[in-house]
Amino acid sequence: MADRQRADARRNYARILAVAEEEVAAHGAGASLEQIARVAGVGSATVRRHFPTRRALLEAVSHKRIEALCVRARDLSGKGDSRSALLEWLSDVVTYCVAARGLAAALVYEGTGPDSVHANSCSAMMEEAGDPLVRGAAQDGAVAEGVTVSDLITLAVGIVLATEHHPDPAAAADRLLGLAVAGLSPRS
Repeated sequence: MADRQRADARRNYARILAVAEEEVAAHGAGASLEQIARVAGVGSATVRRHFPTRRALLEAVSHKRIEALCVRARDLSGKGDSRSALLEWLSDVVTYCVAARGLAAALVYEGTGPDSVHANSCSAMMEEAGDPLVRGAAQDGAVAEGVTVSDLITLAVGIVLATEHHPDPAAAADRLLGLAVAGLSPRS
């Protein structure tokens, strides 16, 4: 009997996650948990049992994309120009977040404590993967001392959230990222 219940729970989890991926893709981070439950054919209590918070659901939905960004950071780390590698990865983060509605919301840092990032598994994964890129660029003098992965992810998330309702969010996000990287001062 217990094996059957566990099998049902696994099936429910997989069905809820599949529906949630579609709903988040269509409606973003604000996708209705009740709609997800309805389409998955389960009660809202079942959704909340598997995903007690909206963040938990967004992290589960975004996990594969986050893993891909982490692999990309590792691939770029230690190869070629450290500044270019870091900026390429940061551009990939922005591009992924624009294309995958809900991903930026999954990366938003919550809390104010020094360890608050670790309460968010997506952000923790990204910080660990991006750290060698930032350290390499800092050692080469390509980024200001004290710049952290969390700073860059926060910047990327802010850009994506600010441009998500723009007629061309990808172009707007790319322009703002370029502006942030170049700075406000005209080149001399």
